Amino acid sequence: MSDVEGKVALVTGGGTGIGKGIALLFGRQGMRLALNGLEHAWSADNQYETAHIGGYSAAQAVAEEIGGDAFAIDADVADEAAVEAMFAQTVERFGRVDVVVNAAGVITARPIAEMSETEWDNIMDVNAKGTFLVNKAAVIQMRAQGDGGRIVNISSVAGKFGTATLTHYCASKFAVIGFSNALAKEVAREGITVNCICPGIVGTQMWTLLNDAFGEPGETPEQTYARFIEGYIPQGVPQTEEDMAELALYLVRAPHVTGQAINLDGGAAL
Repeated sequence: MSDVEGKVALVTGGGTGIGKGIALLFGRQGMRLALNGLEHAWSADNQYETAHIGGYSAAQAVAEEIGGDAFAIDADVADEAAVEAMFAQTVERFGRVDVVVNAAGVITARPIAEMSETEWDNIMDVNAKGTFLVNKAAVIQMRAQGDGGRIVNISSVAGKFGTATLTHYCASKFAVIGFSNALAKEVAREGITVNCICPGIVGTQMWTLLNDAFGEPGETPEQTYARFIEGYIPQGVPQTEEDMAELALYLVRAPHVTGQAINLDGGAAL
């Protein structure tokens, strides 16, 4: 029997990429899962380059793959009422929330002189404001339960150093790290831990977009990706959704690790 079997986890962005990888591992551990995804966004400023991002449909598919105690919720993490309703649905289904993983995130690549205010706002809304709203709701629920909890926010190594054409994304991910560190101190005596995972290069849809944005003339997307892996990752290999899931599971099991922003990047960043 797993030591986390039966615990209730809410995973935002749980239908794709890193969120999906975490959800699948949690499911194999016997955890009960609420998987969030947004079907229709208000903006096409994201890695899918469309407002119809299909996140809820993806979360439904993952919930079906996991089976048992897993279900999907369509909610915008940048909308406070939607976030509150998402937690209410989870509590109605399972009675509590023990673990929250905030993996919902968006990215675009744009030089600052070409970036619109709405593009900046959308990246900051989902990545930074969404982290605030999900964490706020998590703390309120965990306090009401009175027996602690675990919050894991997905930041990035781009939350520790800047990258040209990613000013908005880097700003949002720096914000996630600072917010998480401060919140960890605020709730430390309540048995609630708050940590960040900072991925390096994971071959999700985000990197599909970045391959196009960072490609050199005559270079295929595959060649761009390989060039970044070779030049940026000391181990010379990309990171995986499974890598992130293993770290998330460790943080769920670690009662005395809090306020940390842990790189999982093959040695790329300090």
